[in-house]
Amino acid sequence: MSQAAGRQSIFITGAASGMGRETARLFQQQGWFVGAFDLNQSGLEALQAELGAENCMTGQLDVSDKAAFERAVNAFSEATGERMDILFNNAGIAMRGFFDEMPFDEQMRIVQVNFIGVLNGIYTALPLLKATPNALCFTTSSSSATMGMPLIAVYSATKHAVKGLTEALSNEFRRHDIRVADVLPGLIRTGMPDEALLAAAAETGAFRVIEAVEVAKVVWQAYQADTLHWYVPEELAELDKAAGNHPEKLRDKLARQL
Repeated sequence: MSQAAGRQSIFITGAASGMGRETARLFQQQGWFVGAFDLNQSGLEALQAELGAENCMTGQLDVSDKAAFERAVNAFSEATGERMDILFNNAGIAMRGFFDEMPFDEQMRIVQVNFIGVLNGIYTALPLLKATPNALCFTTSSSSATMGMPLIAVYSATKHAVKGLTEALSNEFRRHDIRVADVLPGLIRTGMPDEALLAAAAETGAFRVIEAVEVAKVVWQAYQADTLHWYVPEELAELDKAAGNHPEKLRDKLARQL
């Protein structure tokens, strides 16, 4: 008998804090077995203590390292009896600053984690997803994938890439009975946005501060549905439409805010 004991299972990157941690909590509460992976070992240990060792497995993982991803997925496969109902590629990093003032190596690290890490996850987990009926390949994109955002240009570009990949694979993976979707969160209370940014946020509207658990709820809803893009909050869908219909107008509005 595997550690998961026949339970449905979710593999989460960036699970030690924020949206990943809240997702791990929610799915464990729903009776799922959780694979929680992150670079933050102390955060993983605290999560395992909360969820119970019988309900989860944890492991350190740099998602940009494909060989390390393969080892993590293999360990998860052993724990679940070769089952993965959801792959949640959630790990990501962000740095703020003008493009021409940020070191190239830092920009490339954003690409390696936010996009190459997603590719590593999908390629590595695909055999398990194929073997699990009605599996879901789910990825954290961003509200910055609606329109290229100043001061986070490369981060925004990686999230556009995730969004485009999601759209393409949602068709390709139909032949494997695998659904593909993403979440486009706005300003979420996690360790990523700094306190000054959170304090300056509007009280209402698309860029009000949202609690991380709201994203976890969307992951749960996504498994029950066939929606392609999930917006948190839902008003961000209007921003996506505006970017498609009037990109110059939105560009100039962002310039005024900058």
